[in-house]
Amino acid sequence: MIDRDVKQCLGQMTKGVQVVAARHDGVTRAYTSHWISQISFEEPVLLASVSPKHDTHPLIEAAGWFSVSILAGDQVEEGQYFSYPGRKFHRLFDEYLTETEVEGVGPVPHVVDCLAWLRCEIREKLDLGLDHDCYVVDVRDVGPGRLKADPLVYSSRHGWRVAGEKARAPGVSVRDRLLERLEEAGLAE
Repeated sequence: MIDRDVKQCLGQMTKGVQVVAARHDGVTRAYTSHWISQISFEEPVLLASVSPKHDTHPLIEAAGWFSVSILAGDQVEEGQYFSYPGRKFHRLFDEYLTETEVEGVGPVPHVVDCLAWLRCEIREKLDLGLDHDCYVVDVRDVGPGRLKADPLVYSSRHGWRVAGEKARAPGVSVRDRLLERLEEAGLAE
């Protein structure tokens, strides 16, 4: 069990909200996640943490791929729906999920009107001895959606939020100020 102080500090972390979906042998399952991160600039590679207890896990293992729908700020309902076990709602998610046919793959499930969806192939499963399996995955196919809409974010401290308000004033560049300081100090390259 995580120490209370550690848990409170970790709860300050804000992450984007996604719906992970897998399809195998005509069966589709999906769940809400905020544990997916891009881990490379040079290649489209992500790290995904998936609970083996979730009913999506065996489909991910069998298919070797899954989709990630990046949710918009107005998609709290979709995020909340998939945050519960699918069996609780008898998997009545037709209005939330759609499919796009990908050549050589078949139908890829994703959330309707999401910011974007990604089809990710498993590159490597990391055995870290954790309560979740960690997958290094390659983004193979994408579907741009409402790319200009604000994303949905989550932290256990602040709950569901809409990201979008700029943190810097227009025209203010910390980088430019630091470069000026280097130049003034005679350290500019």
